[in-house]
Amino acid sequence: MDHAPSNIKLSVSHNALYPLTFTPVLKHYLWGGRGLERLGRRLPPGITAESWEIAAHPDGETRAANGRFAGQTLTQLTAQLGLDLIGSHNAWALARGKFPLLIKLLDACQPLSVQVHPDDEYALAHEGNELGKTEMWVALDAEPGAAVILGVAPGTTPGTFRAGIESGNLEPCLHRIPIRAGDVVCVPAGSLHAILGGLLIAEIQQNSNTTYRVYDWNRVGADGTPRPLHVEKAMAVINFNQAAPGLCQPQIIQDEAGVRRELLCHNRYFTTERLTLAAGAEFAGECDGRTLEIWGVLSGAVEVNGLALNGVQFTLLPAALGPFTVAARSPATLLRTFCAHSSVDRFPNSA
Repeated sequence: MDHAPSNIKLSVSHNALYPLTFTPVLKHYLWGGRGLERLGRRLPPGITAESWEIAAHPDGETRAANGRFAGQTLTQLTAQLGLDLIGSHNAWALARGKFPLLIKLLDACQPLSVQVHPDDEYALAHEGNELGKTEMWVALDAEPGAAVILGVAPGTTPGTFRAGIESGNLEPCLHRIPIRAGDVVCVPAGSLHAILGGLLIAEIQQNSNTTYRVYDWNRVGADGTPRPLHVEKAMAVINFNQAAPGLCQPQIIQDEAGVRRELLCHNRYFTTERLTLAAGAEFAGECDGRTLEIWGVLSGAVEVNGLALNGVQFTLLPAALGPFTVAARSPATLLRTFCAHSSVDRFPNSA
């Protein structure tokens, strides 16, 4: 982990902290389906589009499911444990009463709308205390022909884009990328994007639910009317210089003793790695007070400091946890997310 030296004093005994699991919050949007059942999830009747795995947002709040903190919301835990939970690199989030990240599973049975997320500066100016949203996706399953929209087609200008919206024919302005299971997409704020049908996705993002919808494939919502668009706000934040971007290319950073680590996405908000462990292999790390770690088991069975996890499950390691070990009981694939950079001065001009 890329950390700077620190002399942080921990206020909570290491013995009081442990890997946390949470009860997911389900979302039932029109583009969902039953695909999350393939990940071992029990679903209520009807359509399920998203499972918010680790969340502390007014639109979705997960509760701890294990140990002495069971039943408490993630917002309550953040207020109670403070930097011992989220780490000194996320001091800015604690000052705003926020948890820094949001983890989701998505079942894109049908295409999502074409949309864009603002950056922090625009969101804080127009959406109250809501932040912008930089995110990333890892494809867990993909039907033949699955694809995503990312960025604009070459030659697209704000004028041609707006004309496409007004005519109901935006497709020529959209950059389409074929997707297979295991592929990685990094989506900085300002990126025009859409997850198309036939994909199961793990999403890691800033803790924000700010979305500006610009095109919804001319369909109607459950009430029979078109879903609202946010064209003016979207036009203000779309990065039209992002023409025909590609997929993220994982970079191998470790491959020894049955442990393979790949860097998937690195930005000012989070770093995500993918680890592939052989049966019996172990990865040892330490949460030393600077950042939380979120581990997601995509396949296989592991133990994290004795906590048994199977795919697909996520656990939050508090920043002041101390040493931890991820031990593979079978061949396993995991995602590891942490906050590598100090963020104290991230919003110097905001209250």
